[in-house]
Amino acid sequence: MAATAASGIQMAAARSCISPSPRIFTATSAFFVSEVTVASRSKLTSSSHISSAQPFFRSFTSSPVRSNKLVTKAMSEGSESKPLPGLPIDLRGKRAFIAGVADDNGYGWAIAKSLAAAGAEILVGTWVPALNIFETSLRRGKFDESRKLPDGSLMEITKVYPLDAVYDSLEDVPEDVKANKRYAGSSKWTVQEVVESVKQDFGSIDILVHSLANGPEVSKPLLETSRKGYLAAISASSYSYVSLLKHFLPIMNPGGASISLTYIASERIIPGYGGGMSSAKAALESDTKVLAFEAGRKQKIRVNTISAGPLGSRAAKAIGFIDKMIEYSYVNAPIQKELSADEVGNAAAFLVSPLSSAITGAVVYVDNGLNAMGVGIDSPIFGVLDIPKEK
Repeated sequence: MAATAASGIQMAAARSCISPSPRIFTATSAFFVSEVTVASRSKLTSSSHISSAQPFFRSFTSSPVRSNKLVTKAMSEGSESKPLPGLPIDLRGKRAFIAGVADDNGYGWAIAKSLAAAGAEILVGTWVPALNIFETSLRRGKFDESRKLPDGSLMEITKVYPLDAVYDSLEDVPEDVKANKRYAGSSKWTVQEVVESVKQDFGSIDILVHSLANGPEVSKPLLETSRKGYLAAISASSYSYVSLLKHFLPIMNPGGASISLTYIASERIIPGYGGGMSSAKAALESDTKVLAFEAGRKQKIRVNTISAGPLGSRAAKAIGFIDKMIEYSYVNAPIQKELSADEVGNAAAFLVSPLSSAITGAVVYVDNGLNAMGVGIDSPIFGVLDIPKEK
């Protein structure tokens, strides 16, 4: 089963009127796979300075885009010539590989933007069947509006690599996949081959981001999930992270960091999030702790995962009730506001920066506090309580 970019049931907490866009797991990672179609209306600010990225991008021409685009508002002003004030998120001189970016509306893209805004060089791994469309959109400037950084410059992507993280090496790829026309024209896209290509091109990286997931039977209840579907979800959504870190670790600079995306279904019952995806997220979180120990002792690499709230991404539409989850989160979370992909991107920038140098093996919740709730306060039984609500 090919891994598509996704991102744990990531769906942005928003009002019920928000209408995200379609499709099963194509680009970013955990929850329902993460991608965002909903642009945050609130402006996220931070005390940290983030400068623009330096890498080259291939000259893309500008063209108009849809108005509802995600804009990562990482942080603020300044240039490299100015001293950095306060406690800056400064990733200048760092190189990041983000696995699971296939368009500009998911958590993977938002994380890439925040890291770029902090000065990191960006490399991207894109699911092979989506590669042509992604690169064509970049070349034609369709993502130019959403590439804008806080200083007005555009996020630079140094190189895009074809990647299918379900396969560790070419020997693992079935003949029918090799012959599939969606893979025609691409080569060196297994995990081992991609890492070898990155090593040859750049020598090393500092940051690894896992933003992919896939559950071919995600719409089925667990009791109706086949063994094949269950194992496919585990392979694409959790073991893929183990494989990526295993292969990248030898070329990661000591003191680097790695993050993945998970979802609260790993701990709580989310009816409708099936096909073994909740199990895959639980495995991912358990693996995060073990990998933090092993990678930390071996290479001084920190490993954390972000449990993001619901995001209305194209991939998340595979679940079928994403709009309801977004509405539920908005109504019941302690902080009653829209969750934007920007906020997940900025949390990721913090987690891979020196500011979080003592944080590893952690599940960090970025969901407006929804994970802390024990009940849904929109239930009629709580109508007698004077619970503050947004007017």
